[in-house]
Amino acid sequence: MKQVISDFSKLIKFRLSFTVVFSASISFLIGQKMQVGRGHIPSIDWGNWGILIAGGFLVTAAANCFNEIIEKDLDKLMSRTKDRPMPAGRMTTGQGLILGVFMAFLGTWLLGHLNLETGLLSVFSILLYAFAYTPLKRKSPIAVFVGAIPGALPPLIGYLAAFGSLKSEMFYAIDYNIAVILFLIQFVWQFPHFWAIAWVLDDDYKKAGFRLLPTKKRDKATALITFISTLILIPVSLMPTIYGFGGYYIAGLSLVAGIIFSWLALKLLLNRELIDAKRVMFCSFFYIPAVQLGLLLNFIAK
Repeated sequence: MKQVISDFSKLIKFRLSFTVVFSASISFLIGQKMQVGRGHIPSIDWGNWGILIAGGFLVTAAANCFNEIIEKDLDKLMSRTKDRPMPAGRMTTGQGLILGVFMAFLGTWLLGHLNLETGLLSVFSILLYAFAYTPLKRKSPIAVFVGAIPGALPPLIGYLAAFGSLKSEMFYAIDYNIAVILFLIQFVWQFPHFWAIAWVLDDDYKKAGFRLLPTKKRDKATALITFISTLILIPVSLMPTIYGFGGYYIAGLSLVAGIIFSWLALKLLLNRELIDAKRVMFCSFFYIPAVQLGLLLNFIAK
């Protein structure tokens, strides 16, 4: 039983799926809190929040499952992935496909229950991640850009899920500035996040022919592009305050977090050592939940 649970966790990439659902759920609460503050609804609908979490988790798990089916033979070549259930021979691709399709349909149905737009975005996310990003990983570093789109959709999906159907009166209360900015913050963040991971795992990735670093090498140009992407993230993260729905506290938090992120990326540029890439990578893990929680607390405090 323990092995089955472990295999399922690896199949759906549990930590990644949890991170995705976390982003969507925070954005949902921001959208709902905004409506409560404006008198559109009496209180946060925790039932719909639970549906979003369950549906979002299943959709993300399905996309990860399809990714592993497609890359089964490549996963056998890499140390970090060869013990996943399909490359290790503990699960067939047929079994994985049945699980993936079931999770995709159930997750989409749950999200579609919140509103049609959320369900359609979830389907688009699965297709783009599994059937565009996944094959591109072996062809071109442009894969990171393509992968950043479905990677940034969870905050947008969560925010839209808070407003009901396009036909409802609440949907017309959407502040699209908030929706777009929530998407942009997570979109831009993914570039230094992905490239730091790709730098750390480059030797392993090369075994499978993955080309995820901007120049395909651990060189000065790749480090420079990574550093520039952290600098771009700073003004993007300040957009909530610039557009008037974030206060000075979230601006301060975003600025401090962005400066730390950029400082670590600068050290990677100067030293180009593996330890510096690991520091950028671990900083990226903390950056996005800190900023998103800060935004939520900002709305709660209003």
